[in-house]
Amino acid sequence: MRVITGLAKGRRLEELPGLDTRPTTSRVKEGLFSAIQFDIEGRRVLDLFAGTGQLGIEALSRGACFCDFVDSAPAALNIVRRNVRTCGFEDRCACHGKDFAAFLSRAGEKYGLIFLDPPYASGELERALELIAEIDIVVENGIIVCESPADHPLPDLPDPYEKGRDYRYGKIRSTLYRRRA
Repeated sequence: MRVITGLAKGRRLEELPGLDTRPTTSRVKEGLFSAIQFDIEGRRVLDLFAGTGQLGIEALSRGACFCDFVDSAPAALNIVRRNVRTCGFEDRCACHGKDFAAFLSRAGEKYGLIFLDPPYASGELERALELIAEIDIVVENGIIVCESPADHPLPDLPDPYEKGRDYRYGKIRSTLYRRRA
């Protein structure tokens, strides 16, 4: 697993041992970042189910101004911290060892880009989407990127959020939501 492009291009990122974490595949990550490539520069990012931190790190490498990494698993957060250090982004991020709902309920920031890639079939993706829309922590024209199984349709969100395109990569689907101005 490597950073695709930007300041940390080519840096190898550590992965968690075992099967508890499912890192985003290179093909999915490349497609996803192609779809949002003009919506990253200068944005504050939230990598809510960080895992290895690769999505937030890729955004930082491509010019995001700051990233909050959130994961409730201590082992995952340790990997995120090491990967951030490897890429030299310690001064542009914060790592939070919290449950996603606890973090969202106390979020004092608004985000221009949010990554949601929780464990499949956990129900956490839908709960996180509902909380994000309810708390309204996305800036105008901000984006929420969701990764889910291809056969798992995601819900519509209330205004001002709109469900955008789905991108399919075999058994994986990336869905974009935007917050209208």
